[in-house]
Amino acid sequence: MVRLVLVLGDQLTRDVAALRAAEPSRDVVVMAEVMGEGTSVPHHPQKIALILAAMRKFAAALEGEGWRVAYSRLDDPDNSQTIQGELLRRAAEFSASEVLATKPGEWRVLRDLEDLPLTVRVLEDDRFLCREAEFLAWAEGRKELRMEWFYRDMRRKTGLMMEGGKPAGGKWNFDHDNRKAAKPDLLRARPGDFAPDPVVEEVLTLVEARFRHFGRLRPFRWATDRTGALAALAEFVAERLPRFGEEQDAMLEGEPYLSHALLSAYMNLGLLGPLEVC
Repeated sequence: MVRLVLVLGDQLTRDVAALRAAEPSRDVVVMAEVMGEGTSVPHHPQKIALILAAMRKFAAALEGEGWRVAYSRLDDPDNSQTIQGELLRRAAEFSASEVLATKPGEWRVLRDLEDLPLTVRVLEDDRFLCREAEFLAWAEGRKELRMEWFYRDMRRKTGLMMEGGKPAGGKWNFDHDNRKAAKPDLLRARPGDFAPDPVVEEVLTLVEARFRHFGRLRPFRWATDRTGALAALAEFVAERLPRFGEEQDAMLEGEPYLSHALLSAYMNLGLLGPLEVC
């Protein structure tokens, strides 16, 4: 029996739980660009374009590896424009009655899955260093949920920036030393640009035509696949990380990025994993 394997726009990794549980010879991966997700809140157009372009490239990569992918483009005439509707459409197309899904990051999407008249198996999203149940256990009984204490416990758990059970450098943080003012510097390393390829250009044209949200779409400089995300990570570590600490809270007119990494978008989509960045 065919199963539908839902892959959302922030689950673009082969390590996501639903893909690990799926069988390429049997199952159909469902990916869908829908207006319902692009308009649930007024997203910045660059965010929409980044997600759609990355989805298209990830779907193509899966097909190249032998997966069957049922991909709904935003401008497909049969697109119902909701995740729910596209799962029902694909269920009818492939005579499927079961859906494999990794738990969505939004309650709204999870509720939509639970309301489907299909058998839906929702798997825990285990890409995080801390599972949901683990965090609930950590938070239980505490008078306050302070990030600093959670941060320290995660370092103890993972061993990141730890030496012999103690924080590397002798202190848990060096915020006091990282409050220097940024100064104009013509030699400052700046984030590299990723020139839009034909896939990205097609998406940019689509977003320009379909969305009227705040913010400028162009110039668009983001990487839209794992290869590009890894290149962005390597460039940050080599060029800007040495100055990041001392300038992390600084602001400078005409310098929107300073030494910041600009990697969180890639982590949020699944193009980079948390331990890769750490």
